[in-house]
Amino acid sequence: MEAEMKEKIEETVRKILERSDMSETTEYQIRKQASEKMGLDLSQPEYKAFVRAVVNSFLEEQEEKSRKDQDQDQEEEEQEAQNVDEEYDDEGNLIVCKLSDKRRVTIQDFRGKTLVSIREYYKKDGKELPTAKGLSFLICSVSFGMSLTEEQWSVFKKNVPAIEKAVKKMESRINVREIIRESVFRMSLLNMYFQTGL
Repeated sequence: MEAEMKEKIEETVRKILERSDMSETTEYQIRKQASEKMGLDLSQPEYKAFVRAVVNSFLEEQEEKSRKDQDQDQEEEEQEAQNVDEEYDDEGNLIVCKLSDKRRVTIQDFRGKTLVSIREYYKKDGKELPTAKGLSFLICSVSFGMSLTEEQWSVFKKNVPAIEKAVKKMESRINVREIIRESVFRMSLLNMYFQTGL
């Protein structure tokens, strides 16, 4: 089959496909309509295989388009939900999370640079204001003061699970120490009880 003929068949079949309800239309119906429109018998094996390939290609494109539309809709819904949940402090900084009543993680713009801040806050005149206690991580390529470069921030993020594991390990050690201290205290109380004969 010549390239020019393939192009005409594909163009005709695609036009029919675009107007058709694909949930009710069959490949046979598409091929029959294209045959009538072109005045050509497309039921011959060579034409039939080509029409099938065009139909399959069209259907795959439609599925991909539908998938992308669904993904875009889902992203928009997630963004809308996120926008509803966003909370800002009195200085207009986005509050990512509250670590406690007084501590929070915020994202802020400082002289055109994005900072991730972990700060302690206090109340004054009905407003919550940051104390000097805290850290700010600068997310940019230049590092100064208590800031991190993009690479350092990536390393920090990647190591959060290791930090959490180390914290849990330390907490378990502290708990063991507390248990030992409490046991020693109880033993000393028992010892005093038996020595004094109470």
